[in-house]
Amino acid sequence: MKRIAAALLAASLPGLASAAEINLVDQLAEGGAAALVTLGLSILFLAVTIERFLHLRARAVVPSGLVARIEPLWTAHRFAEIDKLLAEDGSTLARVVAWLVAHRHQPYEVVSSAAGDMASMELRQHQQKAYALAIVATVAPIVGLLGTVVGMIEAFHVIAYAEGMGNPALLAGGISKALVNTAAGLTVALPALGMHHYFKHRLTTLGLALEREINALINQRFLPQPEAPALRMVQHAH
Repeated sequence: MKRIAAALLAASLPGLASAAEINLVDQLAEGGAAALVTLGLSILFLAVTIERFLHLRARAVVPSGLVARIEPLWTAHRFAEIDKLLAEDGSTLARVVAWLVAHRHQPYEVVSSAAGDMASMELRQHQQKAYALAIVATVAPIVGLLGTVVGMIEAFHVIAYAEGMGNPALLAGGISKALVNTAAGLTVALPALGMHHYFKHRLTTLGLALEREINALINQRFLPQPEAPALRMVQHAH
């Protein structure tokens, strides 16, 4: 429907149709060094985004049901099976739980602090890998603006040596090429900013889930459990 409407509009306004026929590849090719830098930033943005989608997943950080599978094995003291299960999983939660299993005889304060530090370090590593998106979102529009300013300076410089404003098309073409840099910078920066906030929110969500799983396991296995009322009554009778 949109294509039909656009075709009808182009047919009714030939001037608009000819103006819309812009070769963006040629425009970008003439954008100069700023366009090349923006292109490099766009490649960085795509590479980081793909890498984060592949590795910042719940299965890689806090897989569902892992602690539930470990609980009965821990109760049965089948620690060799736990180590094998955790080694095959390879997630952040698995590495923290493996450390807890290896130090299961340590007091609650020690394992609680160490497990929290391990989880925090891995989450910071994930955050650092997505930091490039913030760099792209910040640098791309500035590079585009710089390219626009340089392009407009060049355009007015050409006009100054081309008999003033005798050829307005020369000035308009130069400004058009210059503004392509701003458009390219914003085109790269906006999705990069959006993906940066998306991965930041996702990391926070996964971090909270990881903290809940670790705290539940530590509280269950390392905190002294209160004695049952019946047991206390028997001991008091003796």
